[in-house]
Order: sequence, then structure tokens, then C-alpha cells
Amino acid sequence: MDDERSFRVEKDSLGEKLVPSDAYYGIQTLRAAENFPISGIMPKAVFVTATAIVKKASAMANVELGLLDRKRGAAIVKAADEIISGRLHGEFFVDVYQAGAGTSHNMNANEVIANRAIEILGGVKGSYSTVHPNDHVNMSQSTNDTMPTALRVACLLSAPALLSSLKRLQRGLERKSREFSTIIKSGRTHLQDAVPVRLGSEFGSYASSIKSSIERITAALDGLKKIGLGGTAAGTGINTHPLYRKTVLRTLTKAAGIKSLRPAPDGFEALNGMGDFTAFSGALKNTALELIRIANDLRLLGSGPHTGLAEITLPAVQPGSSIMPGKVNPVMAEMLDMVCFQVVGSDITVTLAAQAGQLELNVMLPVVNYNILQSVEILTTSVEVFTVRCVAGIKADKKRCRGYFEQSVGLATALNRFIGYEKAASIAKEAAATGRTVKELVIENGLFTEKEWKAVAEASTGPADLKKIKKMRR
Repeated sequence: MDDERSFRVEKDSLGEKLVPSDAYYGIQTLRAAENFPISGIMPKAVFVTATAIVKKASAMANVELGLLDRKRGAAIVKAADEIISGRLHGEFFVDVYQAGAGTSHNMNANEVIANRAIEILGGVKGSYSTVHPNDHVNMSQSTNDTMPTALRVACLLSAPALLSSLKRLQRGLERKSREFSTIIKSGRTHLQDAVPVRLGSEFGSYASSIKSSIERITAALDGLKKIGLGGTAAGTGINTHPLYRKTVLRTLTKAAGIKSLRPAPDGFEALNGMGDFTAFSGALKNTALELIRIANDLRLLGSGPHTGLAEITLPAVQPGSSIMPGKVNPVMAEMLDMVCFQVVGSDITVTLAAQAGQLELNVMLPVVNYNILQSVEILTTSVEVFTVRCVAGIKADKKRCRGYFEQSVGLATALNRFIGYEKAASIAKEAAATGRTVKELVIENGLFTEKEWKAVAEASTGPADLKKIKKMRR
């Protein structure tokens, strides 16, 4: 008898099942959990929130259009608001690898909101004549338009934190660019000595790369503001009021608090096309590629401390070896690399899923959903800690940078304008053969005085006032 009292009987088109009596989810959620014990990965919290926002907006529109009575509508809105505030998220547990299009997640949301709305109205969970998951919570909707809309909303809600994190990294790199602006060092191309550069210029280029990444992400986000809610099953808008699509766009804008949402130009394309998602995922991938390059440069520049480049020192945040005492590794840069590799892999998954759409629907949306939101989340957190625990504490070894600069045969390039290419090449060749510096050779051969050499060296990292230097040499 105790077991009977702890469960309720629910029925769907396939039959009956026992659902825990205190559960807000229902029979279709339970079936999905049984069908898909795949990864143990639950939907991202931001996607649960975004789904509740879509359900709230739909209820508001249906009430406004006279399709849903105000009492039920108010209860649905209140239940959705509770989920938006963070409550009941534990009731959303269908694996991310689930039925195509996200039907399982959509019904999970419909059942949770319906049962909470029933409670709000004084009823008992499972008494769906009061508030029905399909007839009332899912009114004027289909999985096929609500789930893409929820993903768009989820991306737009989560992206500001990522952009803020990237902007902090950009500012951190800009500060280092200013701090290192006077430090001249040997540039390297093909991993070989090249013309001199300033350490600050290297860090300035990293900051510019992050700025460009921010711009690409921002541009991709604009495409996600095209909303196809109201297209229902295939884009035709079947089972909706003629004014529903326009009305729900307005209520969605209000419920989500996102400006500039607009109707998708083509309701069919909004359901079967993944172009806006692949553009956003691609922008995340491009950002990851830039971050990998920057992290690997910092690892290389900080290699050593005695047998590597060691032009910079990365902050020591933890011991680097279980066997080698005193060893410190560039762990924050290594962590960022691994996160970014995952983001690149996630983009491949999104790409494959996007091309797998057929006819009126792309059923692979759940895996697009998970991978995009996972990428946003791990990029946001990894960039934040990388900025704080690595970039902010980077120090430059001025003496080391100067030593490489003076030893580099690439410095001979700066002599072209004064002694010609052939003579400069001869100096570079002799420096490489003897191990002596270009500076030593040009002064020893009477080609430059110490003062003249200093002026040439200082002008070697960019455009120079040749007249001023040539006048000095007369």
C-alpha cells in the first residue's frame, strides 16, 4: 500500500506508467529517461531557463489572443517564472543525447510547468484536466519551433558573460602591451631569428586578435535574433492564431529581456536551417583558435627557465611535477589549450549535425544545442581564470630580451638602408659563423659608432627617420 501511495498512474498514447507522486515531470519524461541512459549529461541550466521563457511567452500570447483562459495562463506564467528564477531545474534530467529535434526536452518542460501550474491552482499533480502539458502549456507550439527558439534565447542569454570575459582578457593584454612597450627583442619567423620587434607589440597583437574575435561573435549573435516561433511543426503555422507569430515575438522580447528580436524572414528556413547556429559556433571556434595560438606563444616565450627562450615569466600557480622538485609548468596556458581543443571539436559536431537536416526539419538540434552551449560555458570560465591567474602576472626579462636582440642576425636587416643588402648579408653571415653579435662587427669594422648603432637599434622595430640617422653619421 505504501508503494501505491508513493506513485501516481499516468497515461499516454503508448499506455500507462507509474510516476513518483511528488514528481513534477510526467510519463513522457519518464519514458525518455528510460530510453536514453546515454551520457548522464543533463541540459544546461541556461537552456532550461530559455525553454521556460519560451513557454511563458507563448502562454502570454495565447491569453492575449483569447485562446487560453486567464486563470490557466497566469498559473503557467507563474510556474515558468519559478523555473526562470532557478527552481525545479532538477526536474529536467533527460539526457542531452535524446529523441530528435528535442521532443523529449520539450515534453519534460510541458509536464513540469503543467504540474506546477496545477499545484498553483490548488490541484494535485497529474490531474491534467486542470492544466494539460500538450493542450495548454504547449498551445500554439511544436517542438520544432520552440526548441530552436529556446536555443537562440539561450545563446543570447549566455553570450554576454563570454564577451565580458574576452573583453577583460583584451584589456589585460593591452596593459601588458603598454608595460612592455620599450622592450626590444628578436622577432622570429619560421621559428628562426628575424627582424627586431618590441615585446609590447607582440602583446598588442594578441589583444587585437581577441578584439577581432569579439567582433565576430557579436556579428554572429545578431543572426540568432531571427525568431521562427509560430511556425509550429513544419513552418506553416498550423494550429496558431493568424496574429500569434507577431504577438508571441513581442511577448518573447518582454519575457527574455532581449532587444532587437525579429521575425525570421522565412518560417520554413527557421526550422530546417542551421546557418545561424553554425555561424555562431564558427565564431566560437575561431576564438578558440586565436586563444590556442596565444597560449602556445606564451608557453614558448616562457619556456626554460634556463634552457628555453625565457623572455617572459608566467605566474607560478602550482608545483609542476610529482617527481622533479622545483619544477613549475605553464598550467593555465595548458588548460586553455585543452578547453579550446574541445571547442574546436564541438564545432565539428555542430557542422555535421547542421548538414544532417532533411526536408522540413533538422532533427539533430539537441546535439547542436549541447555543443554550442558547452562551448560558450567553458570558454567563458577558462578565459576568465586565464586572464586573472596567468596574463595579469606575466613578467618580462628585459636583459634576456636585449641579449637575444643583440645576438640576432636578423638585426642586420636594419643595416640595409645604410650599407646595402650585400654588405649587411656579409655581416649577418660572419655573425652566424663566429657567434659574435652584429653590433660588435659593425662597430669593429668602423661602419657605425656606438651612438649611431644605438640610434639604428632603437629605430629597428618600425619606420625610422632616415634623414636624422644619416645626418648623425656624417
